Amino acid sequence: MTIATERQITLEDFLKLPETKPASEFINGEILQKPMPQGEHSLIQTTFIEVVNGLTRSQKIAIAFPELRCTFGGSTIVPDIAVFRWERIPKTESGRIANRFEIHPDWVIEILSPEQPQKKVLTKLLHCSRNGTELGWLLNPEEESVLAVFPGQKIEIYEGDDKLPILENINLELTVKEIFGWLSFGS
Repeated sequence: MTIATERQITLEDFLKLPETKPASEFINGEILQKPMPQGEHSLIQTTFIEVVNGLTRSQKIAIAFPELRCTFGGSTIVPDIAVFRWERIPKTESGRIANRFEIHPDWVIEILSPEQPQKKVLTKLLHCSRNGTELGWLLNPEEESVLAVFPGQKIEIYEGDDKLPILENINLELTVKEIFGWLSFGS
């Protein structure tokens, strides 16, 4: 009896493949395609980026990027939101932003989509933590909770009026309730 074995693809091979829509990621030797963002996901992502960049970009503290490919630690990921401290943003010799980010983000935010396996997203956040990311969030719109990953892979869960941990030097206070409040369009 012959057992077919699947050829292991390398990170270098993966990066040569054409981009997919939605994006595919390569984590722990496995190719995973992200789910197509839906309404809640898109609104949280857009609002969060507007809030953070409104506070940090003009002061050259940090920038929040949507769906930015980051390659580091033997994997390549596309976080829903990647926040980089200003001084760590990769630049070309002429001072323009680089197209390739081959470093870990300082802060990673993932928004769980309906029917998306939480384990796969948590695996990505733990990879980030192991490779230098200071803070990771996993937002769960269905449960209205935020799981935060800290250095040393310490994990905390926040709900309701809990104040969320924010990347140091970003003058922002947010509660879980405020973030999920962005989803309501009351009259």
